[in-house]
Amino acid sequence: MARAAYALAQAVVRDVSARRADGGTGSGRAARPTGVRLRGSLGSDGLPGTAQVRPRRGAGTRAGTRGDVRGARALLLVGPGNNGGDTLFAGAHLVRRGMTVTAVLASTRAHEEGLAAFRAAGGQVVTLAEIRVPSVVRSALASDVVLDGLVGVGARGALRPPAGGLVRTLAEARATAGEQWPHTVAVDIPSGIGVDDGAAPGPVLPADRTVTFGALKPGLILPPAAHLAGEVELIDVGFPVVSDAERSATARRVALGRHAMSGTDTASGRVLRMEPADVAALWPTPGARDHKYTRGVVGVIAGTSTYPGAAVLATSGAVLAGSGMVRYLGPEAVGARVLLARPEVVVAGGRVQSWVLGPGVPPMDPESEPDGDGQARRIFGALAAVTGVLSEDVTGGKMPAVIDAGALTMLEHRLPAWAVLTPHAGELAELLQGLGHDVDRPAVEARPLHWARTAHQATGATVLLKGAITVVAGPGDTYAQADAPAWTATAGSGDVLAGILGTLLAGRSADVVADETLAARLAAAAVLVHGRAAARASAGGPVAALEIAHAVPAVVAELLRA
Repeated sequence: MARAAYALAQAVVRDVSARRADGGTGSGRAARPTGVRLRGSLGSDGLPGTAQVRPRRGAGTRAGTRGDVRGARALLLVGPGNNGGDTLFAGAHLVRRGMTVTAVLASTRAHEEGLAAFRAAGGQVVTLAEIRVPSVVRSALASDVVLDGLVGVGARGALRPPAGGLVRTLAEARATAGEQWPHTVAVDIPSGIGVDDGAAPGPVLPADRTVTFGALKPGLILPPAAHLAGEVELIDVGFPVVSDAERSATARRVALGRHAMSGTDTASGRVLRMEPADVAALWPTPGARDHKYTRGVVGVIAGTSTYPGAAVLATSGAVLAGSGMVRYLGPEAVGARVLLARPEVVVAGGRVQSWVLGPGVPPMDPESEPDGDGQARRIFGALAAVTGVLSEDVTGGKMPAVIDAGALTMLEHRLPAWAVLTPHAGELAELLQGLGHDVDRPAVEARPLHWARTAHQATGATVLLKGAITVVAGPGDTYAQADAPAWTATAGSGDVLAGILGTLLAGRSADVVADETLAARLAAAAVLVHGRAAARASAGGPVAALEIAHAVPAVVAELLRA
């Protein structure tokens, strides 16, 4: 606990001093009014203060010094458990650094040693039972930093009263105050998030930084909770949860560190985040004796006369990710457009090592005739090969597939794990509804891990649920990738991703069929490359889907060099 509390205090000092040295840049808050707070009394905000005048932030020479936090004010939100103890011990460190620190105890119970240390250092204590919640809000607005230490990893479900009401009011006040709200640091986790699944079942006070200890928790990298955690800082406190080699790697990967804590359902595996070194180890690279057929041939059934661009984008993603050959099957007019954009694509049938099925193909309507372009018929034929309905003597053997967009509505048989479904939240909801689940898009967005795993269990396939944070669920571990800028949410971006993943599956086709967990790892790798390509192509601004595809070779080369 001592190591965690000291690291937490250091993180707070670093953030507060940096913001003060920058004149409050990034906070946007107006300077606090000068006032007097008398030790042991209640000020106008209802919380105890000190017998000193609080200078305006940025006033005087000390406020411009990095590492100097004297005169700054911190508000601690303290729960009864060990998380509250860490917060109190950290508060004691902050008092000794010259900060005015007030702890609001949300319960009549508190960590005894932490509370004693905080009081001995000179920290001020008040219980939530003694004051009104609006007083806590006013004190927060008068502070430089708020520490959220209400609950830890043992909490389940929405916050209960009185902490739930306090957090709800503070979250509403933060939304209203905007940039005027103080810097907020969550201790281990933002209170109220689903530690194991990333859900937000009740109120959560969004953090600017989360200082977490020992290992990343699933809720810090899974949506929607990950969006409430701010920048995540991982502190090694000596938990024996990973191997020495992995711990060394984790120590170097603070914000994107691999986490090794399982949720309560251990059979569902860990939640991990794929990193550049992982991708480099997985990426199929050609050797001196390889030729186009051994490097992997991708078959693409995508696009219609109504949506020909999807075929261009999917084939471009596959070609530029490094496939040995890309075959396109579809309407003649669409094939002509593909050749204009990518003359190396072969517009003819033949043996393939993976399929990309469905981009730009409309959903199947059981009450109407299949599309006139014949794409549904072609997709059904390819799916028969993937699912094993057709003999391997006919298909040439088992092969993996990317199943996207319209092809998601054409599933008639249970799928192997080497079939990767790539829905967005709305498409996943429709797929699950067809399987008898009462779920809609908002429900999927609220609990993406749960519903991605549910879809995997229901279909047998690996599920890549696209979003700002993409979740990949299959046999074994689950991956949560947040590699792409928000500009990536643009038409055709998913078609490019499908092509990239098709190339990875083709290049490792035999391995994917032999190892049921490999498809999920390759899918996460494709998401990382796609996201980094989008970031490179956008350069901080808007990006078009085809530009993402064009950036893929440079990203792959960079990853392999590293």
